[in-house]
Amino acid sequence: MNFEELHAYAIAGKVEELNVLSLEGGIYLIEARMHGAAYPLSDARGQMYHLRSIEHAREVLRSFPDLPLNLVHTSVQDEMCGMAAGEEDCLKVPLGFGSAWHH
Repeated sequence: MNFEELHAYAIAGKVEELNVLSLEGGIYLIEARMHGAAYPLSDARGQMYHLRSIEHAREVLRSFPDLPLNLVHTSVQDEMCGMAAGEEDCLKVPLGFGSAWHH
């Protein structure tokens, strides 16, 4: 899903929550949750849209309506041991849309 599609779904009230996925190597991705399914944000070339930080995610999402926004860390230990990671293996931390640097 590209940015324009995600924005339209968010304004229409179809997005349940937005998750910023924190991956190994300092990589952050955005996914939208709609009807229990995850839809990753892609760039204009159809590639995964990579973010630099949580603040960058807030900047990208600043025009969106106020939605639940979470930081999700996947379990690296299970991946290293060769076990399949499940959603219960993730750490999900609620974030606000506002910057931590501005009050």
